[in-house]
Amino acid sequence: MGDAFSSKKNDAMADLAIDPDVLANELAAELVGDPLDEIALDDPEHDALLAARACDEGLEWLQQGHDQWLQGLRVFCEHRDPRAVPLLLPLLEEFCPVVRMSAVYALGRNPSAQAVQPLLQLLKLDSNAYVRKATAWSLGNYSDAPVLNPLIHALQTDVASVRLWASVSLAEAGSTSPAKADLAAGQLLVSLQIDSEPVVRSNCIWALSRLHDHLVKPRQDQVVEAFVGALLQDREATVRDEARTALEQLDDPELVDRLKTLVDEGLLL
Repeated sequence: MGDAFSSKKNDAMADLAIDPDVLANELAAELVGDPLDEIALDDPEHDALLAARACDEGLEWLQQGHDQWLQGLRVFCEHRDPRAVPLLLPLLEEFCPVVRMSAVYALGRNPSAQAVQPLLQLLKLDSNAYVRKATAWSLGNYSDAPVLNPLIHALQTDVASVRLWASVSLAEAGSTSPAKADLAAGQLLVSLQIDSEPVVRSNCIWALSRLHDHLVKPRQDQVVEAFVGALLQDREATVRDEARTALEQLDDPELVDRLKTLVDEGLLL
């Protein structure tokens, strides 16, 4: 996973269309913070011995009770160890949404072919938006699996926080082939135009900029025009800023001249 993709995945949690009191009480009692916020970038100088000890301890916790599960899940939201996968998979079926959510994050950190279908089922059917949000994030680490269409469907239909992460994960899922890139870009372009949430539109721009090099020239041109349109017309400053950044990062002299012309004409500050 690229640094930009990892960085994007550390954004704050969006508002969710669920019962806030029920889940807030559960989260306060059982989980301090979101495991997503604690996933660190790979550190090549990390002490391997300490990591191995932490994993050994985490494996023991996962074989105990509810409170210990949460401690073990935190370990595997940070560390990779294939021994954890058989212990993580059953937790996807637990009644407690905090356990399911944390297990999903841990399986995002520890991808396994065995987890693909259970994760896809959670994205489609789980009643808890926190769990679906975690699943949309984790599936970005399963780019070789058949996750593209489920992520597109989530971007089309789910609540804002899930759409936010579905758009980001589409950048990863679409980067494995030109055909997948084109399919992902098609939906991202639509969502950039119609999604009601600025943060989702911004993430669509971010994802499209990551897919740009994988696209055929006509689709690249369509993406550029969508960025220019967002820069000039989107009502939210954050979306306009994201569009301008994306255009500048394409490092195209013609685009640079075009932006300069827009500034000279007073259409941009």
